[in-house]
Amino acid sequence: MGAKQENGDPEDILPPPEQELSHELDMKVKKYLRGEGADLEVLKDKKLKGQLYDRENLYGKSAKAAAKTEKWLLPSEGGYLEAEGIEKTWRIKQDTIGREVDISSAKNQYDIVLPDFGPYTLDFTSSGRYMAAAGRKGHLAVVDMKNMSLIKEMQVRETVRDVVFLHNELFFAAAQKKYPYIYNRDGVELHCLKEHGAVTRLQFLKNHFLLASINKFGQLRYQDVTMGEMISNFRTGLGRTDVMQANPFNGVVALGHSGGTVSMWKPTSAVPLVKMLCHPGPITAMAFHPDGHLMATSGKEKKIKIWDVRKFEVLQTIRGHAKTLDFSQKGLLAAGTGSFVQVFGDFSGSQNYSRHMGHSIVKGYQIGKVAFRPYEDVLGIGHSMGWSSILIPGSGEPNFDTWLANPFETTKQRREKEIHSLLDKLPPETIMLDPSKIGTVKSAKKKEKPTKKEMDADMEAAVEAAKGTAIKKKTKGKNKPSKIAVKKKEIVVRAKKPFLDQQMKEEEKVAKKKQKISEEISLPTALQRFARKKATA
Repeated sequence: MGAKQENGDPEDILPPPEQELSHELDMKVKKYLRGEGADLEVLKDKKLKGQLYDRENLYGKSAKAAAKTEKWLLPSEGGYLEAEGIEKTWRIKQDTIGREVDISSAKNQYDIVLPDFGPYTLDFTSSGRYMAAAGRKGHLAVVDMKNMSLIKEMQVRETVRDVVFLHNELFFAAAQKKYPYIYNRDGVELHCLKEHGAVTRLQFLKNHFLLASINKFGQLRYQDVTMGEMISNFRTGLGRTDVMQANPFNGVVALGHSGGTVSMWKPTSAVPLVKMLCHPGPITAMAFHPDGHLMATSGKEKKIKIWDVRKFEVLQTIRGHAKTLDFSQKGLLAAGTGSFVQVFGDFSGSQNYSRHMGHSIVKGYQIGKVAFRPYEDVLGIGHSMGWSSILIPGSGEPNFDTWLANPFETTKQRREKEIHSLLDKLPPETIMLDPSKIGTVKSAKKKEKPTKKEMDADMEAAVEAAKGTAIKKKTKGKNKPSKIAVKKKEIVVRAKKPFLDQQMKEEEKVAKKKQKISEEISLPTALQRFARKKATA
């Protein structure tokens, strides 16, 4: 079995199980290699050849290390949905998927019917272990999704518009009728945030420990939940909105307005960082991709647009209406409207989303919120009669990092993680559109043009300095007072010349601009495009 053959490969020396492992690692190494290696035998420069040879070896070692990491540290494989023949994935029903999956996954398909307290909105912790559900008519509940057990439920007896977890499952905030409240997991009221007013939407920035809210008067507030300090309070000036989303990449909060605009805010600026017109009518929903570079928006004109936030341009327009949007960890986009949910996927890697799955809940139920559960192939749906859970294969990240989000963390681990996150808390000033600029050297500003007063002052200073220059005494007959006066005048003129030349250039530029404007105005607006353009040398 393990006998060495003549002229055989080194793999033949290994026993069959190890040969399989080696072959599997080779397949994974190919995935991480940077294409085919360069042909170094052609090079004549020995020094360059040696440097490139070392670089190729380094690439090979890094590819092997990445393959071993994937093999041993990322053992779980992501799910996927594959159709046979001419079958379409979006025709596959949840009943069909439920019959094919294992028992533990099948438990994630359920419907909770609570017709007296809906419609419901949902939020998951970063680990996906816990879910907070809030009914419009005052019902609040925290559920352990692993054990499917109810941790706490209560009735606050007033309208609840939104709910969001804070840094872990021990605390959550609820936007109630008059003010937002913060509760602990046992349902004890900890804080009443009266300064926020009647809040319509809440977002929590976990890296900065900031609770952001927008109230019905269009006021955006940021509050530090560690010290209780109000960081900032801005009036957006764009009216009431209930569309609010935080970008996970840079912490910028985006608001969707009734005029079709999306404004992006940070707590240290009273004016929006970006104000972009996305739709001709009111914006109904918005979501950010986990990498923060893509944004999906939906408008009343029944169109869903995918935007590149780095260039602020539309990548794709999908026909369809959405009342709520959400991106999964793997980049799937869920859109819910009425009693129907659609899931779009970018499987080509070209940021071109196509229909992947669909699901209809009971006719008459009105969907209010869709949210993907982290690290699980599950989509939570909050609707007018309760909430539901369906399976979306390939939506969640299959392998979790216990340093970031651990669904099985103990009490001791949670305490340590809380202390570490507080020590690593980022100040509000670090929220910006491009956080990669943090830690770089600030580029020097371009020299601003001096004003006329500054130029006059510089010229006077130069003249005074020129007048004070000492003139060398020369031979007899050349030191006459008249000649000395002429020389002093020449020195003063020489000192003034650069300033006068600069002034003349500025005046010429202004004159040319005025001439150009007068030529353009001389023709009516409708005929200006027919004007003969002057040939430029």
